[in-house]
Amino acid sequence: MIIEPIVNGVVARSAHPIGCQQAVLNQIETVEHSSQITNGPKKVLVLGASSGFGLASRISLAFGGAQADTIGVSFERGPSDKGVGTAGWYNNIYFRQEAEKRGLIAKNFVGDAFSSEMRQQVIDYIKSEFGGKVDLVVYSLATGVRPDPESGHLWRSAIKTVGEPVSGPTINIEHDKLESMEVGTASAEEMEATIKVMGGEDWQSWMEILSDADVLAHGCKTVAYSYVGPEVTYPIYHHGTLGRAKQHLHHTADELNQKLATLGGEAYVSVCKALVTKASVFIPAFSPYILSLFKVMKQKGTHEGCIEQMQRLFSQRLYGTGASVPVDEARLIRVDDWELEPETQAEVSQLMQQMTADNFQEVGDYSGYKLDFMQLNGFGFDNVDYNARIDMDNLALLRP
Repeated sequence: MIIEPIVNGVVARSAHPIGCQQAVLNQIETVEHSSQITNGPKKVLVLGASSGFGLASRISLAFGGAQADTIGVSFERGPSDKGVGTAGWYNNIYFRQEAEKRGLIAKNFVGDAFSSEMRQQVIDYIKSEFGGKVDLVVYSLATGVRPDPESGHLWRSAIKTVGEPVSGPTINIEHDKLESMEVGTASAEEMEATIKVMGGEDWQSWMEILSDADVLAHGCKTVAYSYVGPEVTYPIYHHGTLGRAKQHLHHTADELNQKLATLGGEAYVSVCKALVTKASVFIPAFSPYILSLFKVMKQKGTHEGCIEQMQRLFSQRLYGTGASVPVDEARLIRVDDWELEPETQAEVSQLMQQMTADNFQEVGDYSGYKLDFMQLNGFGFDNVDYNARIDMDNLALLRP
């Protein structure tokens, strides 16, 4: 069959397996030609490993100098009579294939990372086939819904403001339009649910279970990812439900850091730059800022994608930095430093003031934004023949 891109709003309904393979290969090539990770981890667990920052972390740690064996946990869907499957399904397959070519372990667990059963499977594997210990845990789960493992109750996040509603432009990728939308005010229940889904509670739960199972190595580190952004994004992000959830995440890192001290370990949150991920495209009124930011940072030569961000994080911040990890006054690792440079932000603000529904594709970097989105799902690569027929029967035989 010939696989074509299908987009509804900001949701991709199809994925191209060969394009996903190319995306993995491109990221591997990027880290191989970047500043290498020294004194890096050797046994890594990545929670949320199939796309975005999680996949980039795994690729960086395996191919960017550390040569780490990795376990990846993700919730993905393979090919069936309902469709070709998700991009993350194929990312897992092709990452494992490339890692095994280098003699590395690349174990994939596909299922519910919130469930007790999945946690036990991971622990059993670490003990029986992964050397017994992990020395880095990357927490990069991104979802809108989290089940309570005890009761089965579902918490659903809500991207809303705190206080007054906010109106602003947002991008509809399906129709290539900049549309206006209003973001409402969160109720107390919505605030609590968003913190439950996007805060640090599940990260802490994973770390406590791993610690109780005695599978954390001495000196084990753990890192989760966050975003802060400039003041222009505060109404929808920093001052909204997202910001409250991230504050909880940051506080969790401090609590975990104290607990890991008994193992000589450390816990951090890394604040990353604004990027196109499967999660970020859902943030209302945020896309015009990203379009303007991409335009400015590409002109300045400071633009990074997920893979460049993660390679810089692991090679220049979390590892290879000497006695201590460089953090700010809130004990956060900042790899959003280039984004927040005053000159960059001043130019971004100017572009945002000029942007309208008629000119947003010219004023901002819409072509780069959309290309990033399409490539998340395996489309838009120059060296992939998208008119070639894909043998889905053979693809269905592949397993992550």
